Amino acid sequence: MSFIQHKVVEIIQTMKLAKKTSKDDYVTHLRLVLLGIGFVGGIAFVIKLIAEFLTTSGK
Repeated sequence: MSFIQHKVVEIIQTMKLAKKTSKDDYVTHLRLVLLGIGFVGGIAFVIKLIAEFLTTSGK
């Protein structure tokens, strides 16, 4: 069996063992991810805003 065939068989076996998540779990994870992205984006925005004020006030 070639390397590629072996990997395909492993992927198929893994997919058979994996269970589908419920809609509630999916929505919960989605909310957490979006909250994390928003939090990191908010921090980046504040840092950028502070940097803009510091560079424009020095002129």
